[in-house]
Amino acid sequence: MTDVSPPFYPFEGKAPAVHDTAWVAPTAAVIGDVTIGAGSNVWYHCVLRGDTNFIRIGAGTNIQDGTIIHVNRAAEATIIGDHVTVGHAAIIHACTLEDFAFVGMGATVLDGAVMEEGALLAAGSVLPPRKRMGKYEFWVGNPAKFVRVLGEEERARFGKTAPHYVELAGRHRATLAG
Repeated sequence: MTDVSPPFYPFEGKAPAVHDTAWVAPTAAVIGDVTIGAGSNVWYHCVLRGDTNFIRIGAGTNIQDGTIIHVNRAAEATIIGDHVTVGHAAIIHACTLEDFAFVGMGATVLDGAVMEEGALLAAGSVLPPRKRMGKYEFWVGNPAKFVRVLGEEERARFGKTAPHYVELAGRHRATLAG
């Protein structure tokens, strides 16, 4: 059987801490001071590099395929809350994504930026350094600009993504375990 263990790498004495119920794909790389919470999942070909600062990921969060998460050596770590969705091939750099935030595919969130609870950054958009998206706000573009506040129906629909990925991660874990 092929080794399907995810590659965890210590850096300067700090090793990743991954909750027993989290799932990290075997082709992901998790490096240094990275904490991944209960039920969270990190998909194929992601790189989470906590070398010059730390990365914290809460519970039930999904980091989809090809995403890069890094930090800033100054005072900016990367903090990702609970039940956050980070779409495929996103770049998350030295910023804060609060609970239930949603980062679209190929989007970028830069140093010091904050996405408050339930904020939605559209696919391919770039949230510039130190910008703050308010609670349940929808932003789009490069640079990203405020469009509107999401309605309850939209929030409910986007809120189904993170639990879906928790369930799907369990299926991947079981399949890879053989």
